[in-house]
Amino acid sequence: MTRQSKRGKPPNPEDVADHLHSSAIGLLRALRRQDDKWGLSAPRLSALSVVVFGGPIKLGDLARAEQVKPPTMTKLVRALESARLVTRKADAVDGRVAWITATEKGKELLKKGRARRVHALAARVKTLSEAQVQDLEHASQLIGEISKGL
Repeated sequence: MTRQSKRGKPPNPEDVADHLHSSAIGLLRALRRQDDKWGLSAPRLSALSVVVFGGPIKLGDLARAEQVKPPTMTKLVRALESARLVTRKADAVDGRVAWITATEKGKELLKKGRARRVHALAARVKTLSEAQVQDLEHASQLIGEISKGL
């Protein structure tokens, strides 16, 4: 059975993609408010996340992952080092290369931040009907699938 839009026609994939894009940005912005309580900027938290989940990582690779220039990443990493969230170590073979590694404090901060965001989101999900929660579960699986191909 084909689902129908509110206008009685099958949904237009471009319209669905546009709405999904807007909704995802809105959701992430709303959840980011939970991170404000940690006192770290969004760029620092994003860089820390890459290091925690993908590290140790070279400084240049971290800059590319975060889509910033190396000097900008150097400043971000210095701030994370000052907060004792990451360490930087010169490569044993090429001293010009710096490896960034998350500290236990950095890992714990991200773990607590994720738990806070998930808790806030779960509180909103609990206000939905059982059918809506099932729809949302299915939608989240589909989002995961389509995001793999982007």
